[in-house]
Amino acid sequence: MERRESFITTRSTTILLFRRDLRLADNPALGAALEIARERGGTLLPVTVWEPAPHDPRSPGSAARWWRWRSLEALGGALGRLGSRLLIVRGDPPRTLAALAGQTGADAVVWAAGLDPDERDDDERAAEALREKGVDVLVVLPANLLYAPGVRRTQEGRPYTVFTPFWRACLAGPAPEAPPPAPTTLPAAPPGPAGIPLAALETGSVRSWSAGFDAWRPGETGAHRRLATFLAGPLADYAVDRDRLDQDASSRLSPHLRWGEVTARQVWHAVAGKLVEQGLDVEAAIGPPGRDEEQAPGLRRSAGAFLRQLGWREFGHHLLAAFPHTLEHPLHERFAAFPWRDDPAALEAWRRGRTGYPVVDAGMRQLWATGWMHNRARLLAGSFLVKDLLLTWRHGEEWFRDTLVDADLANNSLGWQWVAGCGADAAPYFRVFNPVTQGRRFDPDGAYVRRWVPELAGLDTRVIHAPWEASPDALAAAGVTLGESYPEPIVDHGEARRRALAAYDTVRAR
Repeated sequence: MERRESFITTRSTTILLFRRDLRLADNPALGAALEIARERGGTLLPVTVWEPAPHDPRSPGSAARWWRWRSLEALGGALGRLGSRLLIVRGDPPRTLAALAGQTGADAVVWAAGLDPDERDDDERAAEALREKGVDVLVVLPANLLYAPGVRRTQEGRPYTVFTPFWRACLAGPAPEAPPPAPTTLPAAPPGPAGIPLAALETGSVRSWSAGFDAWRPGETGAHRRLATFLAGPLADYAVDRDRLDQDASSRLSPHLRWGEVTARQVWHAVAGKLVEQGLDVEAAIGPPGRDEEQAPGLRRSAGAFLRQLGWREFGHHLLAAFPHTLEHPLHERFAAFPWRDDPAALEAWRRGRTGYPVVDAGMRQLWATGWMHNRARLLAGSFLVKDLLLTWRHGEEWFRDTLVDADLANNSLGWQWVAGCGADAAPYFRVFNPVTQGRRFDPDGAYVRRWVPELAGLDTRVIHAPWEASPDALAAAGVTLGESYPEPIVDHGEARRRALAAYDTVRAR
């Protein structure tokens, strides 16, 4: 008979599950678990469940796994400084939690409600398994969103599928609650079990192509440093510069938000605090709903524009909660019959940044090197895949899910269905971004292309976004041989646009 080790003690034990809320401040689940542990005079055991297997479809992608490993390292250190520890276990989350409760004699388990369909399914299965064992279960609302999914609905009681009225409805309500600080002390953790050492999981969390990720600082401290840097600099001109590929105007908070190292309401209140610091009215910056933000000056305009992007993140999660099928299928059913092409060679060229369109290739290479891509570049790369190449948005969603450190199921599917024209608030079918004109507009001096496509660095700014327009002498002087050192365009944009519009006409009639 198999012998199972038991760590049951005479003291009450409360298990706290860390899933995607890898922080101590503004953590409702941690606050609730602390209250239970202190009321019962018992121990508190912080736990995280590593994904079942590296290639399990439930698991985070490779880049996100890299981030999570380092974020757990930071969280474990923070817990250790408060006299606690982080127990790492592996397996199916509901069964693993139930087994752990039996091993430790835990009488309560607390966690934040899931945001993704798989997480919500885990919530139900775990709660059922634990209650069958007589364990108290408390699932609290997460602070990773400003508003609980489903709270904002149309007058007809339906989920919003257009962003602007959704965001107006959000702003019409009360402001997000003020975030509480991190606890200064924690109850002791029980002595066992030992769990899996974090170092044992490092090999499965590192990829050979992640060397360039080291500029990131995963963890709660890194998240707040990133937020402080953004507030002190780029926020002031965010409304003007946010689409510029050649400027560092993005907040780069997305991976920190993805893993809950900072919460949406912490970001909200930090931006509001910056406005107050400058003597600006917060409500004037973010509302009332329907105000013309283009008329607002400086920081006031930029704060509203940035919080609107936070609203798009919110919108993605509300949509996924209402329409979970959009992870794999288009929101609009008629697009199920869209005539996508099958072209593995073109797909691989897109993935590797070898399409022959410099701004698209720069974005894809930035993604591969850093695990992140500028939002404007995401739109251009996405449009090129689904409209110029006529390859299904699912290919793009899967690639981004594996290569983005901020890979978030809700926002990844929202973004891809938006650019493909088959989802909520989708881009008009006739909008096919021209990679040359977009490059010249948002990378006017070619600095972004020169950084990420260095083989073109010697070209004049006038032709760097369309190297085929350069004269043979100019190409030779820059050391560029089209078709060798840099590829010829894999499609003609004008012809590809006409092909895409014809394909969209076939589904518009349905």
